[in-house]
Amino acid sequence: QVQLVESGGGLVQAGGSLRLSCAASGRIFSGYAMGWFRQAPGKERAFVAWIMWSGTNTLYADSAKGRFTISRDNGKNTVYLQMNSLKPEETAGYYCARWSGTGSEYDPSTYEYWGQGTQVTVSS
Repeated sequence: QVQLVESGGGLVQAGGSLRLSCAASGRIFSGYAMGWFRQAPGKERAFVAWIMWSGTNTLYADSAKGRFTISRDNGKNTVYLQMNSLKPEETAGYYCARWSGTGSEYDPSTYEYWGQGTQVTVSS
């Protein structure tokens, strides 16, 4: 059983930074690509970033490019999301997930396992 636990969320002022972590339990982590999504109340879950298992390839939503950085430490079974210059409209629950390996990396339905999420609130 793969379990994902996010942490690092909180309240931050607009323009501030947060670093989210997603710790994975279970033996299946280092061989899989991982992604971050976010979901605001009343909205669909939206793609934020994706990283290949080796860490060499990454993808970002247009809104995240240049401000967010996804990384991973396979020795610690952890994936990170560094978020800079945060905006109030980015207030949401942030979720990490393990990609199935097939289908679009941008589509949440192609992810097999999800964490419970961590709340990020950006005040104006």
